[in-house]
Amino acid sequence: MKIDENEFFREAALRICGTFEIEEALWNCFKYISKFIKVDRAYLHYFKPEENCGIIFAMADHDRGQRVNIKSFPPPDVCSIMKSVQMPEQLLFNRADEDPMGSYMLSAVGMHEKCSLIVTKLIVDNKWVGGVSFGTFGWDQYNDKDLHLLKLLRTPFTIALSNSKRYYELLELKNLLADDNRYLQDELYKQKNDEIIGHDFGLNTVMQQVYQVAPLSSPVLLLGETGVGKEVLANAIHKLSTRKDGPMIKVNCGAIPETLIDSELFGHEKGAFTGAIERKRGRFERADKGTIFLDEIGELPLEAQIRFLRVLQEKKFEPVGNDRTIKSDIRVIAATHQNLEKMIKEKRFREDLYFRLKVFPIYIPPLRERKMDIPALVQHFILKKYKEMGLKNFPVLANNAIEHLNAYDWPGNVRELENAVERALIISLGKPLRFDDLINPVATSNTEDFKILDRSPVLLDELISQHIKNTLNQTKGKVGGTGGAAELMGINPATLRHKMRKLCIPFGRDVDYP
Repeated sequence: MKIDENEFFREAALRICGTFEIEEALWNCFKYISKFIKVDRAYLHYFKPEENCGIIFAMADHDRGQRVNIKSFPPPDVCSIMKSVQMPEQLLFNRADEDPMGSYMLSAVGMHEKCSLIVTKLIVDNKWVGGVSFGTFGWDQYNDKDLHLLKLLRTPFTIALSNSKRYYELLELKNLLADDNRYLQDELYKQKNDEIIGHDFGLNTVMQQVYQVAPLSSPVLLLGETGVGKEVLANAIHKLSTRKDGPMIKVNCGAIPETLIDSELFGHEKGAFTGAIERKRGRFERADKGTIFLDEIGELPLEAQIRFLRVLQEKKFEPVGNDRTIKSDIRVIAATHQNLEKMIKEKRFREDLYFRLKVFPIYIPPLRERKMDIPALVQHFILKKYKEMGLKNFPVLANNAIEHLNAYDWPGNVRELENAVERALIISLGKPLRFDDLINPVATSNTEDFKILDRSPVLLDELISQHIKNTLNQTKGKVGGTGGAAELMGINPATLRHKMRKLCIPFGRDVDYP
């Protein structure tokens, strides 16, 4: 049958370039050209020479067309042929299963029968971008006329492949952007507007360390009991760093199932495992140019610790289900309430990872060791909960409230104090907050002589001022040195003197502090 090449080209090109859906375009073309040559399968593919990887982008048969993502890695001899500039623009394999390259191409799509195959290279700006292949079952099924006819379609297939790749790349970027936006909005929603309460008193030494390490990119290990505010300190380090405009990604290592830890940290490809319906970027990839905060690092499984160590050392990793290496410029802040040295002895934590994280450890003291911060913390939480709960009248403290709070040992630390304030607001019904539900108070010498202002509402500066005066009464006016007020309060003497001047508290051992 004589074929009008111009009409053949026009009709085939209309079908190839008539849609962005490459699988539909390939199937429409497949159905048309099957009227003129024998064809049972068609494949559109491209080659990544930098990865020595071939990828089938779409395929079609008599039933349908479908977009796929089938990767294959040719053997060295085939790879060298594919990279060679001498490789012809068209290849005819009338016994494809007996040819090294033809056999590789058939095995990549799971075909092992006797087949004939025609492959046409697709070239843009003298650069090989991919190829289109047509195959049929049986040997010696194609001739030079078939080869010439399919060569006519090289240009429309090149355009279709380039456009479709860019189209799907844009769709993927759009989906990734939407995913990132959802993730960051969720993080912003959960972000607590916490400030560092106690930076002039109980956390003074801690904040000095924060200011010292924040501008660097060194790993930081935050140590302290549950509820002392490790996440708040991690936020402060990030905000004071040169990475403050980058993302701050938080991971609770103890909240992720062991089977999903790799996927959450390193991401996964579509189809990498059951339920992986789309590509997902991991926390390390999201944290690029920013900070990743790994809370409860002691809960990280040993296998994940090995892979995390590599990220710390080399700043690169591979997603689940993909051999590609991703580089990520991240600053790591880890936190734990556990004794990592004990865990190392028990073979539950890697020693090399511990020393890699322990570049700059910061110990955060529990609330019972810095009770001078309680008045400020209470006022902070009252204001915060007042706004969150939409209360009509601003809550006030009962006259003995701070004394009662100071007598308690606070095993749950700052978090327990915040919960206690919220609970008191709920049950107070507009009356002064009393905190009578706290149990197991710890008697201290400080609380016996603690006096509170006899009027309500109690202002924050008044609470701090009264606390300083009570401590000075115990030390008979001594501010610095052994047994001085600064030592009892756990702060620097210069800081205490500055606060006394600000609050107009007089100096002197002969002063009576009411």
